[in-house]
Amino acid sequence: MVVIFGASNVLWLVFAVSQAFKMEIFPENRVVAQIGDVISLTCSTTGCEPPSFSWRTQIDSPLNGKVRNEGSNSTLTMDPVSFNNEHAYVCTATCGSKKLEKGIQVEIYSFPKDPEIHLSGPLELEKPVTVTCLVPDVYPFDRLEINLLKGNDLLKNKEFLEPMEGKSLETKSLEATFIPTKEDIGKALVCQAKLNIDEIDFEPKERETTKKLQVYISPKNTVISANPSTRLQEGGSVTMTCSSEGLPAPQIFWSKKLDNGNLQLLSGNATLTLIAMRIEDSGIYVCEGVNEVGKDGKEVELIVQEKPFTVEISPGPQVIAQIGDSVVLTCGVTGCESPSFSWRTQIDSPLSGQVKTEGTKSTLTLSPVSFENGHSYLCTVTCGHKKLEKRISVDLYSFPRDPEIKMSGLLVSGNPVTVSCEVPSVYPSDRLEIELFKGESIIESKTFLEDMDKKSLETKSLEMTFIPTTEDTGRVLICLAQLHVGEMEFEPKQRQSIQTLYVNVAPRDTTILVSPSSILEEGSSVNMTCFSNGLPTPEILWSRQLNNGHLQPLSENSTLTLTSTKMEDSGIYVCEGINQAGISRKEVELIIQVAPKDIQLKAFPSESVKEGDTVIISCTCGNVPKTWIILKKKAETGDTVLKSRDGAYTIHKVQLEDAGVYECESKNEVGLQLRSLTLDVKGRENNKDYFSPELLVLYCASSLIIPAIGIIIYLARRANMKGSYSLVEAQKSKV
Repeated sequence: MVVIFGASNVLWLVFAVSQAFKMEIFPENRVVAQIGDVISLTCSTTGCEPPSFSWRTQIDSPLNGKVRNEGSNSTLTMDPVSFNNEHAYVCTATCGSKKLEKGIQVEIYSFPKDPEIHLSGPLELEKPVTVTCLVPDVYPFDRLEINLLKGNDLLKNKEFLEPMEGKSLETKSLEATFIPTKEDIGKALVCQAKLNIDEIDFEPKERETTKKLQVYISPKNTVISANPSTRLQEGGSVTMTCSSEGLPAPQIFWSKKLDNGNLQLLSGNATLTLIAMRIEDSGIYVCEGVNEVGKDGKEVELIVQEKPFTVEISPGPQVIAQIGDSVVLTCGVTGCESPSFSWRTQIDSPLSGQVKTEGTKSTLTLSPVSFENGHSYLCTVTCGHKKLEKRISVDLYSFPRDPEIKMSGLLVSGNPVTVSCEVPSVYPSDRLEIELFKGESIIESKTFLEDMDKKSLETKSLEMTFIPTTEDTGRVLICLAQLHVGEMEFEPKQRQSIQTLYVNVAPRDTTILVSPSSILEEGSSVNMTCFSNGLPTPEILWSRQLNNGHLQPLSENSTLTLTSTKMEDSGIYVCEGINQAGISRKEVELIIQVAPKDIQLKAFPSESVKEGDTVIISCTCGNVPKTWIILKKKAETGDTVLKSRDGAYTIHKVQLEDAGVYECESKNEVGLQLRSLTLDVKGRENNKDYFSPELLVLYCASSLIIPAIGIIIYLARRANMKGSYSLVEAQKSKV
């Protein structure tokens, strides 16, 4: 019974523990996440300290997230959410031998932006237009529904039920075509997109975009009114008003139809007022109403009648004036005794000139002519109640100077050079043509059509690069500039500049001739002549290279002459051929040799020595570089060459026969020099004062020999007395 009771207690404890170990997962069961967002799945336990956690997918694919465990909690974070996270995830918690698991389904979607509305073009009344409703980056698109509404009316609905071939973000669209009407003005296009996913609570489930309709009406019913009339007297004025219907309200443009059928724009206002009309102002005037979707035009003809008196303007209906010059315009009247004059420009800009009137003549002086004078000038003559106008057109040009030919640098054979042909202060530059010739061949041309309508003095140029050769020397570059203004009569319409080519050749093949030689004796003269080829002929510069590598200029002549040369003149001499195109350099080494000199022949300790002494005979020379030194002893039977070392010969224990004449010969490639001395050797005198080493040896030997002889005699005597004597048997004391 005790065993049974104990076992029951253990089972009860195990049951109690199992009841206490629990696990929760958040969110529960299912979570919906938008692609690109961040979600976290949290697994927590109670009743176990500490548990261990593990995460996996139902199909054992990669987690594609980061796991973080803290105490009784474990978090799986997916940042960012992607297609790889659409799984059922399982969290496993282990506490001892107990395991608990919880699963959660992660579903994904993408519905990030509002729809976009695009129109195939402007909404023009009664003309079909296609509208596109576009939903970007949606998933799953088989749950998408798009509605397109115009106002409260549904234009089109579309669902995308076709099967998805794979997981991807799709951009889906709906298109509808309709014909805009007046009733559509003020309405709006609404594109509604719905993502229908059952039993999923997420925001937004629906997105929409609204676009207000702007309906356009092309201009029509254009009408012109003229006041006072379309028939005018010369000098009169007329005001013409134009109107046109459309949406938005059309802008009005007035033009005059020219003889060639082209239209000359006059004004951008609804009302066009023409004053001081002339006969030439007669013609057809056109009004056009223009808006974003179209235009509509109307024409009216104006007739201007002339007056009976006549007005003449000179130099003529057209005057060609160069900017900077002076021009006098003269207005004369016939048929009227006391006319009154007035001058103006056709566009009522300032005259920019001086008016002078005398009798039946009036002058307008433009000095100097500038861009402000490029107008049509009107001379108005009033005679009583009648007016008559004459127009003179002042056309401007500027072509004051010949072209300028410039080079980017010196013309050097083989080196590219850029030549520019520059035409200064030209107008109108869009009529300019520049041609560049080398000899009779054109090598480059250029026009400037891009400068059309540019009202300024322009300096225009043409550039091209070529590689000159020596064959180009003597040829000419011709820059030809032509101003093609056919309707203008002026001279010159063509200008040119000519430049003769002179091609330089950089110095080369520099050579040096040395006479008589680059190796000289001191005191002699040398001529070093330098030659260098090039165009122009190179200038010659002679220099000497110093020890620090710098050059010391010596001469600018082709021949450098050194007289009475010294050894210090030895060194490297540099010749440089120099012209505008470059430098060529050549070097020569000059060596100045010096004959032996400053020879000294000495005997040490003296030239007079005693027999048995030691004497050193030394020969030295001060030359640099060193010379060969030969020591000899002169004799009638022939000279004896002594074996010297560094010019020194040592005689140990000089003998009487060593006396005589000794000679030193110092020589090099240039010459030699001799020196001699007489060595006097004296014999030793027999006197008491003289004590030679040989006598010392003899004295020491005799001091030993005499006692030895005495001992031998003693022993011989003893032997005679005894009959024999043995040194071996002799007692030590006796010995």
